[in-house]
Amino acid sequence: CAYDVAPGEPLASVYHLTRIQYGVDQPEEVCIKVFASRRNPKIPSVFWIWKSVDFQERESYDMLGISYDNHPRLKRILMPESWIGWPLRKDY
Repeated sequence: CAYDVAPGEPLASVYHLTRIQYGVDQPEEVCIKVFASRRNPKIPSVFWIWKSVDFQERESYDMLGISYDNHPRLKRILMPESWIGWPLRKDY
């Protein structure tokens, strides 16, 4: 997921990683937050490690304008291609 920290502040992309093992009651969990500047929000894509991140990276690009370097299909997924701006930014 991704979010806008505050008007004029960085944008954030959040990765929740969970390891589930049989016979273990409590899964191991890690939360990683990556912050990107508002003026040039670029973050390396993790698509090549986890293909399932495709929708989430495209959605945060579409809604917040975060560009994920080396993502193979980074384009709008919810808004029309003609849409101008990033609707989930606090300064939109």
